[in-house]
Amino acid sequence: GVHGHLAVRLDELGERYSPQDVKNRLHQLHRAQLLHSLKISRELFRLMDSFAGARIEIITLKGPVLAAQAYANASMRSFSDLDLLLRQRDIAVATEVMITEGYEPKIPLKAVPFGKIPGQYFFHHKDAKLNVEIHTEKTLRYFPRRLPVEKIFREKTNVVVHGREVGALSREDSLVLICIHGAKHFWERLMWIADVAGLVARQPRIDWCRASTAAEAVGGSHMLHAGLQLAGKLLGTTLPDEIAAKVKCDSEASKVAAQVIEWLPQTESRQPPLLQRARFRMHMRGGAFAAPAYLLRLTLSPTEEDWGDDGQVARNWLWEALRRPFRLIRKYGRKP
Repeated sequence: GVHGHLAVRLDELGERYSPQDVKNRLHQLHRAQLLHSLKISRELFRLMDSFAGARIEIITLKGPVLAAQAYANASMRSFSDLDLLLRQRDIAVATEVMITEGYEPKIPLKAVPFGKIPGQYFFHHKDAKLNVEIHTEKTLRYFPRRLPVEKIFREKTNVVVHGREVGALSREDSLVLICIHGAKHFWERLMWIADVAGLVARQPRIDWCRASTAAEAVGGSHMLHAGLQLAGKLLGTTLPDEIAAKVKCDSEASKVAAQVIEWLPQTESRQPPLLQRARFRMHMRGGAFAAPAYLLRLTLSPTEEDWGDDGQVARNWLWEALRRPFRLIRKYGRKP
C-alpha cells in the first residue's frame, strides 16, 4: 500500500536508484491510485449531500481524509472503499438513503429492529463498482470499550479533500482509531504503520495528553503505544518527550510490536494461527483480567458471518454466540 510513497521518493533520489521501467510502473500505479481517489471522493461528496438532506451527521474515516491529514495529499494513500461513522440510532434511515442512492445493503433493513449488530454495515454499488462501509458506536467491536460517539462528534474537525471540506475525526481520535484498526488486522500492511508515522510527522499540534485520554477511554492505550512503537522502529518516527517515555515503558505494546515485526514480511503468504491470534489479542488489551475478558468478548460476539445464510434474522443470540468459536476454529485453526 505504499507504492505512491516509493514513486515520489525515487523521483527525489534521482536516476541511479532504480531502472526507468520500474519507475514507469510505479508511476502507473500512482496515477491509478490518484484517479481512484478522485472517484471515491466524488462519491463521498454526493453521499455527504444525501445524508445532510436526511439530517444525518456523518464523519469520514480513513481513506482520503486520513491521506490529507497524514500526507497533505488525498491521493497519496491507497484505499479501496469509503468508511463512514454515524450514530447507531440513524442506521435505519441511513440504509434507506444508501438504497435510494443505488447501493445494495449486505445487511438487510429488517435486521435493524431485531438489534442485530454486524461487523460493519456494508453497501455495494454494482454499476459504479464502489463499496461503502458504515460504522457506528456498536459495530466497532475491537474497541475494548464502547466508542463515546457524542464526544467524538463534538470534537470532530474538517479536512479539505480535493477542494471541499469533509467532516473528520480530530487528530487525536484519528490517531487512536488507526492504531486500533491496525491492531485489529495484526498490522499486516506497512501502509497502516506509515499512516501513524505520517500523522505524527504532519500534525505537530497533536495534544498528547488528549490522545492518551482518548485511548484510555476506549481501553486502547496498549494499541496506541504499539502503533507508535512500530512507527518509531520501522519508519524512524520521533516522538515528543511527553509521550515517548510512556510508549517505551509499555511492555504489552512492546510484545505486540515485536510480534508484528516478526510477522510483517510474511503476511502475504502466511496468516497467524489461532493460538497466536488469541495471544496477540490479549496483549492488545493487556491486564490480568481485562485481556482475557476482551478475548472472550471478541470470541462470543456474533457478527453477520455467524447469523447463517438462511435468512433467520431473529435467531437466538445465545445460539449464535455458542457457534461462533467453532466457526473461528474452522477458519483460523488450520495449519498455515
